[in-house]
Amino acid sequence: MESYPTDAITLTIDEKEVKAKKGMTVLEAALGANMYIPNLCYHPDLSPSGACRLCIVQINGIRGLPTACTTPAENGMIVHTDSPEISRIRRAAFQLLIASHPTDCLTCNENQRCELQILAAYLGITEQPFRKTNEKVPVDLRNPLFVRDPNKCILCGRCVRICQDVRKVGAISFMKRGTDTFIGSAFDRPYAEAGCRFCGACVEVCPTGALTDRDLKWKTFAEREAALIPCKHTCPAGVDVPRYIRLINEGKIAEATAVVREKVPFPRVLGRICIHPCEDECRRGELNDPIAIRPLKRFAADHDNGLWKQNLKMRPPTGKKIAIVGSGPAGLTAAYFLARVRHSVTVFEALPRLGGMMLAGIPEFRLPRDVLEAEIEEIKNIGVDVKTNTRIESLEPLFEQGYEAIFVAVGAHQCIKMGVDGEDSPGVIDCVPFLRNVNLGKKVKLGEKVAVIGGGNAAIDAARTALRLGAKEVTVIYRRTRADMPASTEEVDEALREGVDIHFLATPVKMSNEDGIVRLECIRMKLGELDATGRPRPIPIKGSEFAMEFNTVIIAIGQMPEIPAEFGLEVDRGNRVQVDSFTLATNRKGVFAGGDAVSGPASVIEAVASGRKAAIAIDKYLGGDGVIDEPLIPFEEGDPCLGQIDDFASWRRQKMSTISMEKRRNSFEEVELCFDKETAIKEAERCLRCNLRLQISPTILPPMETKLSTSKRKQPEPEKEPPAAFIGI
Repeated sequence: MESYPTDAITLTIDEKEVKAKKGMTVLEAALGANMYIPNLCYHPDLSPSGACRLCIVQINGIRGLPTACTTPAENGMIVHTDSPEISRIRRAAFQLLIASHPTDCLTCNENQRCELQILAAYLGITEQPFRKTNEKVPVDLRNPLFVRDPNKCILCGRCVRICQDVRKVGAISFMKRGTDTFIGSAFDRPYAEAGCRFCGACVEVCPTGALTDRDLKWKTFAEREAALIPCKHTCPAGVDVPRYIRLINEGKIAEATAVVREKVPFPRVLGRICIHPCEDECRRGELNDPIAIRPLKRFAADHDNGLWKQNLKMRPPTGKKIAIVGSGPAGLTAAYFLARVRHSVTVFEALPRLGGMMLAGIPEFRLPRDVLEAEIEEIKNIGVDVKTNTRIESLEPLFEQGYEAIFVAVGAHQCIKMGVDGEDSPGVIDCVPFLRNVNLGKKVKLGEKVAVIGGGNAAIDAARTALRLGAKEVTVIYRRTRADMPASTEEVDEALREGVDIHFLATPVKMSNEDGIVRLECIRMKLGELDATGRPRPIPIKGSEFAMEFNTVIIAIGQMPEIPAEFGLEVDRGNRVQVDSFTLATNRKGVFAGGDAVSGPASVIEAVASGRKAAIAIDKYLGGDGVIDEPLIPFEEGDPCLGQIDDFASWRRQKMSTISMEKRRNSFEEVELCFDKETAIKEAERCLRCNLRLQISPTILPPMETKLSTSKRKQPEPEKEPPAAFIGI
């Protein structure tokens, strides 16, 4: 129950004593006491206007029927919210409001959020006696993100007030006067040209469906939040994207990094190599370009001052021992969060260095080793013990050493064979060992002409690496089209800029080595029906065979996990560990698995998300509460005021600079260069701030039991003409 200060005022509403804060209106006092007074133009976040006249009341000592939303509550005031006269005028006011509204509004069930329909049911109104025969206005479909139907507008002014008074944008206003009044932009321009920030506040407060979201529907609050803030809810790890983008825009760089670190231990790594599904769903992309979310994450993380460590709270040690088998993103993420809740965690890694596929599979020109090592060092500093050069062949010794839970996160390092003649010929090598050897500093000779078979990120990484090792010609051979390549668009673009040639719609059928030269016999393909991956199935074209010659051929058509039989874990045909989808528990008690060992080759951010899920499940298994997250900075809601920005809708995405082509061909220097502070803040300002919609207070609707009972009670006789008090409005 809401408490009031000792100097609170007391008034009587419908013979009930009500306490209220000084400065409240009669309507606010009533609603605060769970006493509903019909209203429509009122909204908790907006200044009152009294325009709809639905909240009229009778107050002792005051002439007429004032509107409750504009009348200040006073000590000792006696208020009556209903009477035959009030009911008659209130109904007439409502019927005048909907005089130009579509007739189906009173009966349709399509828009369950329409306040107008709910209020009509509460008032018992089923027809429009004052209906105007205005010509229907075309629905405005010119604006991205929302649809405007002028026919449903009742001029309540909510959208205008929130745009002008709260957001301080002023893109819309009341136009013309009298019976010609409508709400729109100056000169009826598309909202993008009128300075609209596309925050969606106007849609949120519209009570009639005159403004609706384009192509968005939901049933539950969770679905609504996911639809309105897709960047956050598309992130596999649930990083609060809008929050850290806002903090960057405010110049709070360390705070932005802290927000990212609340969910992931690799902000610098992900700022470079994340596949950024958040950007694919960014609603700004419907205007022009999505926000550069990944580059902004990198900017914040690269300029971090360690503020997040100040609020890092460590619980008392639990005494529980956990073994993590594998030090890739899934394993290290699980280790990080389990160590934060003070379990004793040891990571076992077969290679001499930690990082898993981040170390062994991603080239240094995309992910510098010092960046990866710095992030791993922070994980070790939390209290994670590590044992490198330690291959685990069986889980039994770990249990015998006192480990109470084991997380298997061995990745997917075993290359898949093509199944064609000659693929074991000299000069034909697998992609993963090739990249691993290069990344670990071993010498690799390829020759001048190199072919890479495949279309994923590993294939593109191998091709770009081959160029840096001195190859003069690098050709990627892929059996589908570019649109079907699983590799990220950015990486393919960079490969093409660097000189990689890509042969689409072709696949090898035979390989052979003659005098040190690999002869690659291929056949051209055409696309057929969709297969299980949702992509067109490649079909060989008879008689289209052709041959090419290379010094080295790198096969990069995919990987699978290598799970020792001694682990005793159930695996599928792809050698992926079978787990419970919610807990990641395997068929063995105390053994969990995640990352690529379960999913097959996936992205780093997906592996991080898997590590988080494992940490929650393992903590619960060991008797904890499963709460692994904690705030690293205090939560602050964003300023609802956006302000006016000229040509905001046309602002284009800031581009990241890159090193020269000469440097690329002669070194493994990082290709992308970080945003400077000015560029980062400018890019962050492009954000639509979609999350601000969730800060808008919900409207208070009529009691549901009253609404449902209106169909059973006797309906008052409809008005034949408006009461005199409403003539001319």
